[in-house]
Formats: sequence, C-alpha cells, structure tokens
Amino acid sequence: MASIKEAIESSVLGLELGSTRIKAVLIDESHTPIASGDHEWENRLENGVWTYSLDDIWTGLRDCYSKLAADVKAKYGVKLTKVGAIGFSAMMHGYMAFDREGNLLAPFRTWRNGITGPAAEALTELFHYNIPQRWSIAHLYQSILNGEEHVKDVAFFTTLAGYIHWQLTGEKVLGVGDASGMFPIDPETKDYDEKMIARFDDLVADKGYPWKLRDILPKALMAGEPAGVLTAAGARLLDESGTLEAGVPICPPEGDAGTGMAATNSVAKRTGNVSAGTSVFAMVVLEKELSKVYPEIDLVTTPDGSLVGMVHANNCTSDLNAWVGLFKEFADSVGVKLDMNTLFGTLYNKALEGDPDCGGLLSYGYLSGENITGVSEGRPLFVRSPESNFNLANFMRANLFTALGALKVGMDILLKEEHVKIDSILGHGGLFKTKGVGQGFLAAAINTPVSVMETAGEGGPWGMALLASYMIHKDADESLGHFLAEKVFAGNKGEEMQPDPRAAEGFEKFIERYKKGIGIEKAALQYLI
Repeated sequence: MASIKEAIESSVLGLELGSTRIKAVLIDESHTPIASGDHEWENRLENGVWTYSLDDIWTGLRDCYSKLAADVKAKYGVKLTKVGAIGFSAMMHGYMAFDREGNLLAPFRTWRNGITGPAAEALTELFHYNIPQRWSIAHLYQSILNGEEHVKDVAFFTTLAGYIHWQLTGEKVLGVGDASGMFPIDPETKDYDEKMIARFDDLVADKGYPWKLRDILPKALMAGEPAGVLTAAGARLLDESGTLEAGVPICPPEGDAGTGMAATNSVAKRTGNVSAGTSVFAMVVLEKELSKVYPEIDLVTTPDGSLVGMVHANNCTSDLNAWVGLFKEFADSVGVKLDMNTLFGTLYNKALEGDPDCGGLLSYGYLSGENITGVSEGRPLFVRSPESNFNLANFMRANLFTALGALKVGMDILLKEEHVKIDSILGHGGLFKTKGVGQGFLAAAINTPVSVMETAGEGGPWGMALLASYMIHKDADESLGHFLAEKVFAGNKGEEMQPDPRAAEGFEKFIERYKKGIGIEKAALQYLI
C-alpha cells in the first residue's frame, strides 16, 4: 500500500477544458494513463455571445476532479492527496477580462464567437499579420470599437486556461502556445511582438485608458519553465473535499492546440497534427515564415515557441453527432437498443461504401459561423439535386467529408500555394475513434499519409500531463522535442494510412461542390432566421 501511495503521489495530472467535455488524466512515470475523470458541459448562446458562466467552469472542474479522485480510490485504494505536478489546458483564444479586484467585467467570450470582424480586419492591416476573429486581442479591440464601458477598468485579460491557472496559483502567466492565440509572438524572442504592442498602444492612445497592453497581458512562458504552485485556496477551489494538499508545482497553462501537439509528438519542424472534435484544426510546424498574410492561416507557436501554421475551422463533429443522435432516436423508437460506440462505428464504416465524391450530396455542419469560408453564423444544411445518389453510405460520407471541408480549404493553401513540406501528420480526437474511417478521409482530404496512435483518444489532457511531466522530469537543457521523442513515444509513430487515390480524387470533386455551394449556406442566413 505504501508503494502504491508513493506512485500516486509521484504521478502527474493533466486537465483540459474542451468544448463539450472537461477531462482529467493521471499518468505514471512511464507516461501511461492510470486514472481519469470527466464532466460533460456545453456552451450556451446568450445575447448573441457563445459563453460559459464562471459557475459552469468551477462546477465542471470540481466534478471532473472528484471523479478522478474516486477513480484513484476505486482502483488503488488510496486517497488522492498530492501529485508530482499538474497542468491545466483549455480551449484557446476568447476573452476573459478582469478588474483590479479580480471581478469578471464581461461574460466570457469563447473562441466560437464570430463577432469581432471589424477589429480583426483592422488589426490584420495594422500588424501585417493575420489576426483571426477569435483571438483575444481582436475581442479587446472590438470592445473598444463598440465603446464598451468595461474596457477602461481592465487590469488583466487572459484565456480560459490562464484564468484557471491564475485562480489556483495566483500567477498571471500563460504557456507561449496559448499566448500566441492572444497576441502575435516574435519567434526570435519567444515573447509578444514588441513592435506590434507599440502599434496597438499608439492605436488606442487617444482613448486615454489607464493601461498599456503589455501590462494587462499574461506573462508568456516556455514549456518546462516553472509557473507557480497550487495554493491552499487553489486546492480548495479544485477539491471540495479538502483532501488535496497545497504546494504541487504547476506548469505553464496551455491551449488545446499545444496539448494536441504534445499528445501527437508534433513539435518538431515538418511535423503536424490534426485535432478533430467539436472544432477541427491542423497544426504544421513551419521551417520558415509564409510568403504573405492569409486570413485562413493563423500563425501560432508550439509550447516551446516554434512557428506553427494553424488552420482552424469552428465546426467539425457537432452536426455529425446530431445526425447520429437522430439514428439513435429511431433505433430506440423501434425497440432496438444500441450503444453509441456501436452506432458510430456502424454509420462511419457505412460511409466507406459510398461513392468517392459522395454521390453529388452536399452538407454543411455549420452550427456556428465559419471564418475560413466567410460564413458569419451557423445554419446546418443538407442539400441534394434530384440526380444525386441518395443513400445511407453517401449521406454519412458527405457528413464526414464536410466535417473536414473548411479545414481542407485552408490546408490547400499551405500545401498547394506555400508548398509547405510535411514529414508526418498525426490525427487525434473524437473523429478518429472509429478505426480507419476519419483517418482515411483526412488522408484523402490533404492527400498526405496520416497516422493515429493508440493514445489518440486520450487527446489534450494526456498532452497536458506530458507538458507537466516535462517540467519536472526533463534533463538540463533537454528540449521538449527530445523529451517527447525519446522518453514518451520512443519511436512509436502510430498506425499510418496512405491516401487512397480514388478517395482523394473524390474529395477534390466534393470540395469544388462545397466551395460553390457556400452561396446556398449564406442564403440560409437571410431566409432561415
């Protein structure tokens, strides 16, 4: 029992707040998950803003942690009193602004909001650097353009992960990867771009605010740097039972993009990963800067500060999941009891039987707006012509293809216009849980081999745990890339699928239909209100 307790106390905890689920993963010294907990949640649309309340955040986080602690107790017979290190991650971007007393000044605006168009456009022109609508600086500037009263009182603004870390440690810091989704990072200094900060301060100087931008941004930290310890108040916030002890070291908080890179060993140049869940994004570690500014491509960084080309689409599996839920409702109505894994597996594999180009069917899973294709609001849509080959296989194939549609539009820029070289792409997230289906369709979409590891389902919280482990277990001067390659993955490159030529050709036909049909989607905004 003593050795088990010792092993638990030296384990490392990663927690991630995703769009629909908060998950905690505890890993041992071999980086293998040994316990977990989760909590389902959902954002809500309030007054035109996609948000979660502070109560949502803390209720969900505590429930997730309590389930993890219960899992440890059930499996190993010991109470979870302390661990070797903790790391917190969450959805990147968005806007959480606080006054000097720590009060939230406006409802949390998540990455999902497409309400900062004028600000994003103005800042992109000012910086000569793509500033997407979901970036924190776009939200701040849009608040200024809107004349929002709260801006003068801002003493600190941050991301969701940065907020949680601050509450649990007292430190206003952020991992450089998450920070790069707030404000552009200089690849040389691994810190916020000073010239752009000066331009922003000049831009808003006439407003007379009592702050300068640098003063209200969280400090950017590299992976492996110490970022504070769990305070007594923080321990009580996380663990309502009072069992968790203070003093646990906590690594720099990261965004879900950074944890995805860690979880797929994709932090070295010419590597990349695709995370496919509620949203879908591809991260490709670049050898050099792009030749020009593309509104479809974000430039962010790895957790250790290397430049990354990021293609982020707001929509991926939400509408797809809704259709599967409809089939579940039908099955229940006729008295057939199916668990969701069986249902997903059956429907996804059925898509493999479809025509290469989905038989002329067209679908848009736009539950929210999609910046890459210029659609401001969500209108999920399925459409076909009388000549389309309408059957279940093509229907499922079209909905799986469209989950990757906006991503492909952006990836085509990197691969076909910028001629970016990629040695390996790894997929992770819910889309890849049914073996060979999402993986094969992604390979067809980008006409590149795609690998999936057995750990793909663990995703972000496992990746966050790896970053926390790196902080306490790395050798002197050991890079994150070396730590991951030699101590975590040790040559495990996952199971690779080559693109099927017929599927790749079919996807090209589908994507032409998809791009031409955007006008239908935009018309739905006018007439379906």
